[in-house]
Amino acid sequence: MNCVTAPSQTMENAVPDVNILSQFRAILGPKGYSDENDVISPWLTDWRGSFTGSSPALLSPANTQEVSAVIKLAAKHRISLVPQGGNSGMVAGATPDNSGQQLILSLRRMNSITAIDADDGLVMCDAGVILQNLHEAAAKVGRRFPLTLGGKGSATIGGLISTNAGGTQVLRHGTMRMLVAGLEAVLPDGSIYDAMAPLKKDNRGYDLKQLLIGAEGTIGVVTKAVLHTVPALLDRCVVWAGIDSPTQAYELLLFMQLHGRERLEGLEILPDRALNTVTTHISGTRAPLETQHRWHALMEFVQDDAAQSSPHELAMQLLEQAMSANLLGNAAIASSDAQAEAFWKIRESIAEAERAAGPALQHDISVPVAAMARFIEVEAPPIEAAYPGTKTLAFGHLGDGNIHFHVTAPDGIDIVNWYAHDGKAITSHVYDRVRAYGGSLSAEHGIGQAKIAEFERLAEPARLAALRAIKNAFDPLGIMNPGKLVPLA
Repeated sequence: MNCVTAPSQTMENAVPDVNILSQFRAILGPKGYSDENDVISPWLTDWRGSFTGSSPALLSPANTQEVSAVIKLAAKHRISLVPQGGNSGMVAGATPDNSGQQLILSLRRMNSITAIDADDGLVMCDAGVILQNLHEAAAKVGRRFPLTLGGKGSATIGGLISTNAGGTQVLRHGTMRMLVAGLEAVLPDGSIYDAMAPLKKDNRGYDLKQLLIGAEGTIGVVTKAVLHTVPALLDRCVVWAGIDSPTQAYELLLFMQLHGRERLEGLEILPDRALNTVTTHISGTRAPLETQHRWHALMEFVQDDAAQSSPHELAMQLLEQAMSANLLGNAAIASSDAQAEAFWKIRESIAEAERAAGPALQHDISVPVAAMARFIEVEAPPIEAAYPGTKTLAFGHLGDGNIHFHVTAPDGIDIVNWYAHDGKAITSHVYDRVRAYGGSLSAEHGIGQAKIAEFERLAEPARLAALRAIKNAFDPLGIMNPGKLVPLA
C-alpha cells in the first residue's frame, strides 16, 4: 500500500473559517454536520489507500434541498466541495486534497428507494442508495438492476452514475450511461436540475443528463436517479473454463456470442496467477478445476423468459461444441447457486487479494475488443523484461475490451522510491501503449486525481479544451471537486 498525501489544488479558493462552518452547521443540523476528527478520518483516504487528504468538516445533507442550500453557501464564500458516495472508487476521485480547504459533501444519508414499478421496469432512488440494497429491493418485485461489481456492498448509485461504472454485465446491458433513464442534480450555483422524467425522446439540445453521468462531481452533484431494471432471472448457468491464452478466450467469446446470442450475460478472463493470488489470500475460495491452465474464462448464461431453453442445457451444448473446436481445455458448470457465487467470488476478489499480496500498479484501461488479447499477450512480457522482479497480471471484461492491467512490485524494494521512479515510468509506458492501440487510460473507474496528470499528457487538445470549457461554464468558481477529471489550464 502506498499512501501519499493528496496534493493541494485549491489555493485560489477560500478557507472555511469558524463563521462559515457554523453556517453549514445551521443548514444541516447535528445529524448532517461533523467536524470531529474520528468521524471525518475514515473518509479522507481513498479505497486503495493511495491518497490521503484533509478536511475541516463532513457535510451530510438529508435531501436535495439541503444539498442545494449547502452548495449555494459554498458558492457564496467560494468554498470547495468534494462529493462522496461510498468512497469505493479506484482513482481517488472522492478524496479531498491536503489544503484543509475542501469540505466533504457526503450523500450517504440520502438513501431512500422511493418507487419501483415492475410494469415499466423503472426504479426511483436517492443517490446514496447502496447498490446491493437496490439489488435486493428490485428482486422483491421480480426485477433486477443489471449492474454488479465487487464493491456492491458499499458503492452508491450516485457514485456509480458519476463515474459511469461498468461491472461484469456490460456485455449484455451496458454501463451506467445505458441504465440511467432520468436524474436530478444540484449544479454549482445551487440550482436544481430536474431531468427525472424518463423520456425516450427529448430533442431540446445538449443532453445535460449525459454530461453529468461520468463527470465525477465536477459540474454538479447527482441527488436522485431513475434507473432501468430488467426481468428477474428465472435461471442461470455459470461456467468456469480452462483455456490456453487470451487469443483463445477471444475466439471462445466470438463463438459464444454467435451461438449464445443474448443468453450470454458476461465473459471474464483471468490468468492462473490471479486465481492463485485469490485462493491464497481470500478465505473460502478454491480453484474450480482440478486441471492446470494458464488462463481461465468465467461465463454466465441466463434465462429471463419462460419461452427460452434452460441455460444449463444451452451451456452444455455450447461447451461440447467449443471443446470439439479446441476453444477450451476443460470446464466446470456450477451445480448450485452457491457454487455459482463461489465462482464469481474469485473474479470479484482479485483486487482485494492483490492488495493483500503486496504493492502493485493498477491500470484500468480499454482497447478495441478485437485487440484486447493481443494487448495482453504482446505488451506484458516487455515490462517484466525491462523491470526485473515485476509481474504483470491482466484480467477483465473480455466482451467490452476492459483490461485491468496490473504490475506487481518486486520483492524487498523501497516501495515509496519504486512508485516514484520505476512505477511512474511503467504507468506512462502502459498508457503510451494503450494510446497506440486507440484505447483509453480509463475504462470504468474515471480519472479522479490518480490519473489526471497522465490524462493531460496523453489527451488530444480538442478533448481537453472541450472539458475545460464545460467545466468553466458550469463551475466558473471552481468549487466542485477541484483537481479531479479536468486538468487545470
